[in-house]
Amino acid sequence: MSVKILIPTPLRSFVGGASEVEVEGHTVGDVLRALVERHGQLKKHLYAEDGKLRSFVNVYVNDEDVRYLSQGETRLAEKDVVSIVPSVAGGATPVTASPLPLSAEEIRRYSRHLIMPEVGLQGQVKLKQASVLLIGAGGLGSPLALYLAAAGVGRIGIVDFDVVDESNLQRQVIHGTSDVGRPKLESARARLREVNPLIRVETHETRLTSANALDLFRGYDIVADGTDNFPTRYLVNDACVLTGKPNVYGSIFRFEGQASVFATADGPCYRCLYPEPPPAGLVPSCAEGGVLGVLPGIVGSIQAAEVIKLILGAGQPLVGRLLLFDALATTFRTLKTRKDPNCPLCGTNPTIKHLIDYEAFCGIEAEWVNAAAGEFEIAPAALKKRIDGGEDLVLLDVREPQEWEICRLDGATLIPLGRLPYALGELSTADEIVAYCRMGGRSRKALQILQEAGFRKVRNLTGGINAWAETVDPSVPRY
Repeated sequence: MSVKILIPTPLRSFVGGASEVEVEGHTVGDVLRALVERHGQLKKHLYAEDGKLRSFVNVYVNDEDVRYLSQGETRLAEKDVVSIVPSVAGGATPVTASPLPLSAEEIRRYSRHLIMPEVGLQGQVKLKQASVLLIGAGGLGSPLALYLAAAGVGRIGIVDFDVVDESNLQRQVIHGTSDVGRPKLESARARLREVNPLIRVETHETRLTSANALDLFRGYDIVADGTDNFPTRYLVNDACVLTGKPNVYGSIFRFEGQASVFATADGPCYRCLYPEPPPAGLVPSCAEGGVLGVLPGIVGSIQAAEVIKLILGAGQPLVGRLLLFDALATTFRTLKTRKDPNCPLCGTNPTIKHLIDYEAFCGIEAEWVNAAAGEFEIAPAALKKRIDGGEDLVLLDVREPQEWEICRLDGATLIPLGRLPYALGELSTADEIVAYCRMGGRSRKALQILQEAGFRKVRNLTGGINAWAETVDPSVPRY
């Protein structure tokens, strides 16, 4: 029976550079013996002089360690895969300067790349000559920028227009406490200069729009998407397809993350996977739903690895594959994605040939027009005045229970937004209701649900409980 053995990188030079080898055998011991008989140099790396497997080499059948099965006598079935997993540690190999297209300082800095056959001198020069545009200097943009800078990507552009807030520091590791209130681009640029002064950092302090995206993207080789909202995500995708730039995609929510590479010549684009966005307000943002602090570090690092692979032309990028990561279960899944021949952007007969209004496409325009008109909005100061005046108001908190525990308005009733359509009987159409959430987005959706159910005396607290804390009661914690 033929069995596939996966060969780790440190041992591939002993099998002609192959990442996998097929041998005959019915047990783990059979296939390992067949492997070392065919590739004699492997024997001393796998077996000690007494013939036993070395203690720093583990062997797995699929995802099970054979030490907890029947060790060498473990029986193999059709399609079983054997993996050799040795311990790996950094080594110290001196590299001396020579007349190369890298300076002596660069050779010292990138020495661990230079001794890798997959990178080497030519690969490091490719990194030096490459340019990458990062959309956002937040949770995903932080590890992206840090690792691409450390890897020696020669020119890194960052698009952002936000300032550092205390709530960013839980996950946006490129910024520090002393940067609170500072433009994120300033903070990021200063940090990247510390990481690697040999690269060029270009900052674009602007909101990415349909008017500027194409011009920005044309100046870079690869675009890495670190956005946190659907309008910008579709804008990035469409601009990448129209300019012919790979889109290294990542997204995060609570404990889950996604990563892929879109908009390559042969692969799908984001629209092939998601032709249309979800209705406005259906999927909460990280600001509303939360995110595990380390999650963007994991997903952003995966994005950085994909960028580097694209630059080097090495390995198998996530083209045509969607990587799903679940931090709670610590599992990775990879799903196949396909280029849609009917995609309106990258299909056989595309109908989208220029950038559009992406907020309208994502159903946000009408929501913000309503908000701007102020027809159903009430400012924190106005609400405070009415409460102090003794008016009979129902304060409806549509956040989640864990947010309710952080802070709340006195006398409020908690009905999370997801439960609201099923709890309308707990409210009266005769009451005047003021809904609130953290920042005003979910409570605006709650107003729509209430109005469609026949409630007429409803208002939304503008800016949510955070605005109340800023302008009315500083003792209420902001989060």
